[in-house]
Amino acid sequence: MKKGRSEMIVAGMVTIVVLAAIGVAFLSSHASKQPTTQSNHTLSKKELNKRSLPQLSNTVHKNETVVEIKTTAGTMKVKLFKKYAPLAVKNFVKHAQQGYYNNTTFHRVINDFMVQGGDPTGTGSGGSSIWKDKNSKIDSGSGFKNEISASLYNIRGALSMANAGADTNGSQFFINQNHEDVSAQIKESDYPDKIVKAYAKGGNPSLDGNYTVFGQVIDGMDVVDKIADAEVKDNADGSEKSLPVDPVKVLSTVVTTK
Repeated sequence: MKKGRSEMIVAGMVTIVVLAAIGVAFLSSHASKQPTTQSNHTLSKKELNKRSLPQLSNTVHKNETVVEIKTTAGTMKVKLFKKYAPLAVKNFVKHAQQGYYNNTTFHRVINDFMVQGGDPTGTGSGGSSIWKDKNSKIDSGSGFKNEISASLYNIRGALSMANAGADTNGSQFFINQNHEDVSAQIKESDYPDKIVKAYAKGGNPSLDGNYTVFGQVIDGMDVVDKIADAEVKDNADGSEKSLPVDPVKVLSTVVTTK
């Protein structure tokens, strides 16, 4: 990564000895000025333009799930893409059904970047997948694998898994909130034309290929913006201003369709 302002998607705290299983990954809060590429760049432009791009429609299809997230700042609805990210979707839905996210906060907030939640401890160091200590083939203790698709991107409103590096997904998630045009920061040959246009409305292309995108906000982006606009102070280690003074709390998560 080029030197410059950088941020961390936190799924846990870094220790001296271990980059924790649900730990911290470093990434740019504003995409690098160099074109960003993604692991799917081996596909030709023609192939990319033929891909299904479910994030670009608010229509909910049969293979998609809708979850209503009620917060102290308002309600948002997200649709989840189990066809492309089955593990992340199953994990999120199961947690939602069991009330795992109830009373958790958006503990990390960076305006014009993203809002992050999903940690039951509220510290940025907690949370685990539904498979931890239950299915070591999926989660051996450090989280479950990334699911990267050429159909899903970190455009504005995208719901993605926070991680501590490849294949360390637990319970924490973030919503891409940046609203600035970042289309000039990507290498167009590596993206579908419609996604290039979508990035003109915001998002974080520097995250593509490193974080599992598994959903999209279809209603309530104004709520996401309200969360992002909160007053923040220095986080615990003083590395960034991202700790909300008055954190927005998740009241409930309701799975409305399957």
